Amino acid sequence: MNLKLTLATTSLVAILALTGCEVSSSASDTPSTNSSSQVKDLPTAQKEAVIQTALTAYADYAFTSYSTAKIDAIALQTALRAFTATPTETTLATAKTAWLKSRESYGITEALRLSEGPIDAEAGYGATFDGQEGQINAWPLDENYIDYTTDKNNNITSGNIIDGTATITKASLAALNEVGGDTNVATGYHAIEFLLWGQDQDYNSFVADNITSGPMVAGARPLTDYTTADNADRRKTYLNAVADLLVDDLTTVVNAWGKGGDTYRDALLGTHSTMANNLTQNTALKQIFAGIGVFIKSELANERIAVAALTPSEEDEHSCFSDNTHRDIVLNYEGFKNVLNIFKDNLSTAEQTEVNTQMASIDAKVKIINDVAISDYHFDHQIIEANGKLQNIINTKNEMRDLGDEIVAVAAEYGINISTSDVTDSEETSI
Repeated sequence: MNLKLTLATTSLVAILALTGCEVSSSASDTPSTNSSSQVKDLPTAQKEAVIQTALTAYADYAFTSYSTAKIDAIALQTALRAFTATPTETTLATAKTAWLKSRESYGITEALRLSEGPIDAEAGYGATFDGQEGQINAWPLDENYIDYTTDKNNNITSGNIIDGTATITKASLAALNEVGGDTNVATGYHAIEFLLWGQDQDYNSFVADNITSGPMVAGARPLTDYTTADNADRRKTYLNAVADLLVDDLTTVVNAWGKGGDTYRDALLGTHSTMANNLTQNTALKQIFAGIGVFIKSELANERIAVAALTPSEEDEHSCFSDNTHRDIVLNYEGFKNVLNIFKDNLSTAEQTEVNTQMASIDAKVKIINDVAISDYHFDHQIIEANGKLQNIINTKNEMRDLGDEIVAVAAEYGINISTSDVTDSEETSI
């Protein structure tokens, strides 16, 4: 049963309709005829008004996108409760579909990361919202930390959370998340993904594929893991607890972007009642531009695409258990474009043309990754050079990195001075 066919063919229009968000012109639009000059050259009052409008649109995008992600997480939570109450192939399939749908709405929020906002801020007022990203979407995930796996010799591993003795609750899973190493992920979307799909061992020549095989086959966890197998009840408890924690974490982020009540939105827009919490327009813009630059260049292009493709390693795919990585790439890129488009229409005609040209080229390559994943090869087989799809992936990551560097020029037109080092994660994986 291929549970991806419907979601994997979602069009860009459908994606934006799903989030309820409206963005400005697409990458192929003609640059605005009203943007022949640079924002920094506008009279002070006009410049401040233009920037405030853009920042408000950014805050609206954050609130609407995270709100939709929360709605879909609640639907996932409901589907998981139904599955664990009555484990059948039908309720399992429904839970998987709900997970895939929840990834569609969350994927476009990821461009909001790395901008010192409430999702992952490490300092300042944004950090007071606890930075929920690590509990929501941490990866790569060492599946042995959560549950059993089968190695290349058909040996069953043990010594994990599921087969342990500790009580499984939201609090205990949160406490165990990333303890002893970044890959010791116990919570979030990918923990749920592994518990629903199980391993997908298409490692090509690295180890024998004794679990699943084939370019269009994902993980195939047996239903008996939730019925007659050892620890079936603990898996059920785990699924429900981690889903509840996911909804709680998304609620925290949604509330941070809400209107009124001295939220992070107020701080970003300079309307927080505690003056020390307010960001200046220049600080807000610098954080946003540096954030989307790092996201497209170091996070998406390097960590999520290049590391998996150039190793090559299925374990470094973003959604390796469900083979949904192509959707991660599409949605993360669309989220980046949505944010950039909020600010793009205020750029000079020349800079709009440059950004549009770069995005149009990437659009075509990302579409190939998505289309091939639907028809021929999931991402884990696209990265195998012999299948003839690897070069497109390499070109995609190279052009995304160039677009990340282009954000330096975008910021400059707003009067924000950043460099290529500001749009590059100093700790990105060297490959």
